[in-house]
Formats: sequence, C-alpha cells, structure tokens
Amino acid sequence: MIHKNLWLTIIVTLFGCQQAGQPPIALAQEPVTCSYEVVQTYPHDQNAFTQGLIFDQGELYESTGLEGKSSVRKVDLETGKVLQISKLDDRYFGEGMTLWQDRLIQLTWVSKKGLVYDKETLKQIATFSYPTQGWGITHNHQQLIMSDGSNTLYFLNPDTFKETKRIKVTENERPLDKLNELEFVNGEIWANIWMSDRIARIDPETGVVTGWIDLSGIIDPASLTTQDAVLNGIAYDPESDRLLVTGKLWPKLFEIKPICD
Repeated sequence: MIHKNLWLTIIVTLFGCQQAGQPPIALAQEPVTCSYEVVQTYPHDQNAFTQGLIFDQGELYESTGLEGKSSVRKVDLETGKVLQISKLDDRYFGEGMTLWQDRLIQLTWVSKKGLVYDKETLKQIATFSYPTQGWGITHNHQQLIMSDGSNTLYFLNPDTFKETKRIKVTENERPLDKLNELEFVNGEIWANIWMSDRIARIDPETGVVTGWIDLSGIIDPASLTTQDAVLNGIAYDPESDRLLVTGKLWPKLFEIKPICD
C-alpha cells in the first residue's frame, strides 16, 4: 500500500511540474475582420459579368461569364475601355482566370473545360479538363489553386493540370463553402464568397480562415441593376502592392487598402 501511494504521489508531482513548465495551450483565434480604404475609383464595364480579374505590371485582364457573353479581355484601367477581347464559344460560361507565366488560364462553369490563352494576343492555344465545376483560380507561384463552389480548394500542376492535393476550408472548424474568385496575396489565398460582401483570407496549408476583408458599402446599391450584381473579382500586383476589387455587372472598380487595426 505504501509503495502504491508513493508512486501515485510521484506521478501527480511529475504531472504537476510538467503542466507548470509548459506554456498555456493556445486557443484557436477568431478570424480578424479588416475594413478598407478606397484609394482610387475607376470606371468598369457594367455589362461585364466579372468572374476573374488580373492586374499584372499595370495591365488589367478580366474574365467574364454568362452564356453567349463570356469573354477574356484586356482592359484599360483608367478608362474601363476594352482594348482586346476574345469571346468564348456560346456553349461555355466563363469563370475564374489566372496568369501563369505568359499564359492566361480560364475556367468554365459546368463544361469541365479549362481554356489557355496567349497573354499578348488573347488567342486560345490549349484546353484541359477537370472533374468538377469551375469557379475561381489562382496560383501560389508553384501550383494552380482552383475552387468549385464548395469548401474544397484543389491544387493542380500548372503544366499537366493534374491534381496534386486538396484542402478543406474552414472557419472556426466549420466548413466554409461558396468559395468563388481567388487571388494569392502575400502568402494567403483570398476568396470571394458568392453572394457575400466579404473576402476570406485562407491559410494555404491548413485551409483555416485567418481573417476577413469586409467590403460592405463599397458600392452604391442604387447603381446596380440586378440582384446578380455581387462582389466578385480580386486582383493583386505584388510589384506595385496594388489591390483591385470589383463585382459582376458593377459600374465601378476600386483600388483599396485593407485596414486591419
């Protein structure tokens, strides 16, 4: 009995010392919500059903959707004028788009077909297939990252377009779905959430939402003509550190600066 009590005392003592010597266990932090400052406002084609937005070295590229109206276009930022355009076949509903090296890579919605264009000419040069719907696409300088409207993000080899891995996106351990347009910003995946005024900031390793950019009030609702005119379109140029946002059928495009204080 003495030996039993002695061992119990030692175990309790050791356990207590170990607990005392350890730092407190970090609880999952609530995602930080940032506001925004509008740096500049630009005109935007209100007939453009924006699905993807790219800003590269001062050049703006846009993917638009809707059957019979889908396109890839190069746009003058200052005036909103379309400088070049490549229209999709009527069977395709254009979705998200990203720039990989000298190629524009565009998704289509339910056709399970991706389209590849020469950046300079906007001439289609290749196609590829995927097994899901296509919503948004970006890249992390190594792999393409694609959304399909669920809470799953797919990582693809940019040369073969084969899936290499996937992650589930969660907020406070709950699935976050309706992931739409994507952009890779300073090591994070930023995602429009369909029918939401917020942009999710996602850890690309874990899928955990670490923060939000709340863009409520950025557009005057009176300037919008349909309930489908929702926030969609994020473009970031790391060289100039400029961030652009717009929406489907919006008359304006905004350069913004997140305010996270």
